[in-house]
Amino acid sequence: MADELAGRTVLVYGVALAGESAARALLDRGARVLLADRRTPDAVTSLEDAGARFLGDVESLPPGVDLVWVTPGVPPTHPLPIAAQAAGVEVIGEVELAWRLRGDSAAPWLAVTGTNGKTTTVRMLEAILRTAGLRAAAVGNVGTSIIDAVTSGERYDVLAVELSSFQLHWSSSIEPAAGALLNVAPDHLDWHGSMDAYTSAKTRIWHSPVAIGNVDDELVARLLAGAPSGRRVGVTLHTPRADELGVADGVLVDRAFGDEALLPAAEVRPPGAHNVANALAAAALARAHGVDAQAVRAGLAAFVPDPHRNQVIAERAGIRYVDDSKATNPHAALASLRAYEHVVWIAGGQLKDAPVDELVAAVAQRLRAVVLLGADRARIAAALARHAPEIPVIDVARTDDKAMTEVVSAAAGLARTGDTVLLAPAAASYDMFSGYAARGAAFAAAIDALVAT
Repeated sequence: MADELAGRTVLVYGVALAGESAARALLDRGARVLLADRRTPDAVTSLEDAGARFLGDVESLPPGVDLVWVTPGVPPTHPLPIAAQAAGVEVIGEVELAWRLRGDSAAPWLAVTGTNGKTTTVRMLEAILRTAGLRAAAVGNVGTSIIDAVTSGERYDVLAVELSSFQLHWSSSIEPAAGALLNVAPDHLDWHGSMDAYTSAKTRIWHSPVAIGNVDDELVARLLAGAPSGRRVGVTLHTPRADELGVADGVLVDRAFGDEALLPAAEVRPPGAHNVANALAAAALARAHGVDAQAVRAGLAAFVPDPHRNQVIAERAGIRYVDDSKATNPHAALASLRAYEHVVWIAGGQLKDAPVDELVAAVAQRLRAVVLLGADRARIAAALARHAPEIPVIDVARTDDKAMTEVVSAAAGLARTGDTVLLAPAAASYDMFSGYAARGAAFAAAIDALVAT
């Protein structure tokens, strides 16, 4: 497609971050670029100097547009993509454009999606690939912009690509060398409109020669059985069968691409069964690419987790304080809570229409107490009243800079020796913070202040 862009008029909706990269790549290939955004990002001035034209916000399709590019946050219900599709104009997103901009000798993609665990798995995969001596990068929603990666001139051997359901929805022709689906649970239903639409977007990862899926997830196992790929590979926390990677006698084992022991499960970092499953998915992708078992073993052993993912912040008076702010939905929080025996749980934020009763019922026996904050804390409180009425609950209503200090102080007062105070909010953070990282940083700062007293 790169040669077909010259002279075409492309509307780029959403100029910040990925939109800026998309606009520059399109201009470099001779396209006429129109920019649209609800705000006026800083990048607009330099893009106009390069030849783009800024329209401000638009909801209808300007005349003469041949192609519409939308930022990943634009849902299919937005008036602009609806207008474009009604006019027969194709709508694509960041990942689809990157796929079409690849050169003739482009690096293959090893792609990962799932409700939870994507970033950790892609980072693990990157560590394995680099340990194997390959020029590799984690791209997509992590690390380098995927458009920048395919247009920079850097000669990669392989790309480890994290893909969200938003990105997959606006992608029609991508075909990774191998694609892994980690899990599927209700999330972003406000964006997709239904669980079926969300699931359909996720399974686009399997438009690839090798489909990899976590068969311990009943929905993923069922979907994997019908995947269009030439080869289907399962990962499981149980003893693996042929065409599976799993855990046997406490060791990660590959029985899909050979018969190899990889790494003791106890050595996987971050801790927790869900991260062992992530490690198995990363190993499966690497093995599908021909990486030997020794490099998989060494790469996983050397992997350093990103912050805010089951990160131990401090231990004080026999109590651990753990930041899993990245647990932004109930499915992620469930995996996190199951990693600890006795928990003072810090939860709340924006639930994005996700149900919480099943989560609360599943972890009730682990809870010492709960401290709630954020916009949807009342929904979690109601679920606790239904399924764990005996558990002490403290509701922190304030939303200012001191809110997390009050939350941590309350949690510390409820914890006993041997407990874990766990920030696993089960919700997004934008009601109070600029993102999950800022929420985790506030948690760590409050703990530092507590420890210093």
